[in-house]
Amino acid sequence: MLYAVQGSVGGASPVVRAAVRRRLRRAAHLSIVGAALLLGTAATQARPAIRLPEIGTSIDDGQAARPVAAWSEFCARMPGECSIDPSEPTQITLTPAVWRLLAAVNRRVNQKIRPVTDMEHWGVVDRWDYPDDGFGDCEDIQLLKRRILVERRLPRRALRMTVVIDEIGEGHAVLMVRTDRGDLILDNKTSAVLPWQRTGYSFVKREGQDGQAWVSLNNGTSPVTTANR
Repeated sequence: MLYAVQGSVGGASPVVRAAVRRRLRRAAHLSIVGAALLLGTAATQARPAIRLPEIGTSIDDGQAARPVAAWSEFCARMPGECSIDPSEPTQITLTPAVWRLLAAVNRRVNQKIRPVTDMEHWGVVDRWDYPDDGFGDCEDIQLLKRRILVERRLPRRALRMTVVIDEIGEGHAVLMVRTDRGDLILDNKTSAVLPWQRTGYSFVKREGQDGQAWVSLNNGTSPVTTANR
């Protein structure tokens, strides 16, 4: 098209021909930009929308409960990891960005850390610690997720370490994320972030929101340890 138009003004003065060429170049540039924007819009429209989980329920706090002994030992070693800021919210607003973050952290940490028991790792029945060497059991993996989410500016007060009885009747630790759409569970046994009632677990107790004391849940019987993987 550029050649054809230039040919039609071949008899014009050099000034006119130069002006025409400038206009044609500008029109061609705008056409390319417009096409890029159109393609970008189409790609954005083609990207599937993030579907948030159905609005669920939250587990109400019960009576005060004794923390897991290994948790108390962890807090003695790292008191800053167990402190509570009462100015933080106790729930998170579950936006699409937060939902993506929860899913990504749960999946990536599960992939990164090799599950081993505390006896294999530390030579003790139950120890809560960060799996900085790439090995850990259930509570270590959840502690790492909690730390990463806090680093991403989610309130620690809404991220509760929680003890459950799992599908084989053993003690197990998960991370409960308290949101405005219900309590969600991050678990090293699955890459899916699930509402608490869909896990199949019996919920026993979790961190309290006002201090280092824990609270009971659903009148569950507390396991002595959370020593499985």
